[in-house]
Parts: sequence; structure tokens; C-alpha cells
Amino acid sequence: MRVSTDQQSLERQEHLVDDARKAGYYVAGIYQEKASGTIAERPELMRLISDLQPDDVIIAEKLDRISRLPLPDAEKLMQKIKEKGAKISVPDLIDFSDIIKSSDGVAKIVLDAMQELLLKIALQNARDDYETRRRRQAEGIVLAKAAGKYKGRPANLKRIETIRKLRKQSLSYQQIAETLGCSINTVWRAVNES
Repeated sequence: MRVSTDQQSLERQEHLVDDARKAGYYVAGIYQEKASGTIAERPELMRLISDLQPDDVIIAEKLDRISRLPLPDAEKLMQKIKEKGAKISVPDLIDFSDIIKSSDGVAKIVLDAMQELLLKIALQNARDDYETRRRRQAEGIVLAKAAGKYKGRPANLKRIETIRKLRKQSLSYQQIAETLGCSINTVWRAVNES
């Protein structure tokens, strides 16, 4: 289960656990995080991959709950899951696994290729959706600024204070950004803008 921000709730995805049990699955672990799907090294995702065993099934509400990474990075992530001998089960993703198991020869090759193509399309759609949302948000901000209605996000005063304390302890901008999980630009603004 994943949402992008602390302000969002994981609640709508919690039915997945009951649904999985009703479908006859043993739920070995529940992984929840509030982080962008555009980040490859998310802690809960890394823990999930580390915990995977052969024949495990990762269940997600939608593929974008697992990844909104650019396609090459998303494919690397899927390869890590495949190397562990696990698979993904997502309601909106067509799955030929059962048919592939009972096929051989050319039919198996074609079905495998189709499955890979469908996964790539779904991964690219997840990324495209993210990029479209970002572009529309930026367009909306431009319009709101032009109308004098955009004030920007309120400053996170607690984070600014923490950044300034860490900077006084001689931590580099990069070290602070990594420690707090924010951008170097955020650190720079907190240190240099009053």
C-alpha cells in the first residue's frame, strides 16, 4: 500500500488484506508507505523486495502503487521481483501466468512476450499519469499566480529549524538532504532565505 504524501490516507487500500485472505492467500507481510512512487529506493519497497521468497505474490490496488518510475527504472524493479521468483497481482493488469504454465513451444513464447508487453505498457501508463498530473499542476499554478491567487505552500517551520541546526553542526547540504529526505534546494532555501 502506498500513497505519495503524509496528508493522504492508506485507508482505501486496506481492503486488499481481507480480499487476499478471502481469495485463499496467506498474507506474509503488509507493506505501507507514504512516499512518491517516483523514488526507486523507498524503504518499504526495499524491505518488501528483501523479504520476497520464491512463489510470493505482491498484491497492489494498482501498478502505480508499486512504481511511477521512468520505464527503464521500473523494468529494473520488476526484474528484481522476478529474480526473487515472485510475481505481481494487480486487478487492472492482465495476467497470462496460468495460461503460460500450461503452454509450450511457440504459444508459450508468444504469451510470455505479450505478458511482458502488457507490463511495459502498464508501467509506462503509470509514469505518464504522474507526468500529466505534474504538468497540469504546474499549468494551474501559473494561472493561479497570474490571477494573484497562488501563495505557494506554507513553510514547514519545523523542517527549516532542523535544517539550520544540522547546518550549524557542519553537515553538508547533501548530508542534510539525505538525512531529512528532502531536496538540496529545500536545504539551500532554509539556510539562505530568512
